[in-house]
Amino acid sequence: MASVQPKDVRRIIHVSENEVPDDVVQDMIRRASLIVGLELGRNIDHTDCTEIEKEAVTLLAAIYMICYLTGGGAVGLSFRLGDLNISALEKAPSLEILKAELERILSGLKEPYVGVV
Repeated sequence: MASVQPKDVRRIIHVSENEVPDDVVQDMIRRASLIVGLELGRNIDHTDCTEIEKEAVTLLAAIYMICYLTGGGAVGLSFRLGDLNISALEKAPSLEILKAELERILSGLKEPYVGVV
């Protein structure tokens, strides 16, 4: 089983602990695991999850971190960006790339509904 760590989230967008402290990242990770769990209809424990669940939580937390660094906002899977902070985000991947990757992972994790007609 896997565990999402602050360093995993920071590594995605290439920021240091000085730019986003551990306690802030931990809050983002907790919120991301809740939202990923809601999207999938099951509980996701970021301290004990599968590798693919870890990747989804890490990506969503990284999106939250970009919003935090840019003065933007995020609720669930909706994002609003303010002024960009180029010094902190110059090496970060595009928000659209991260969002597309997260959506691809979530669609793969969702179990298909099989019902009786």
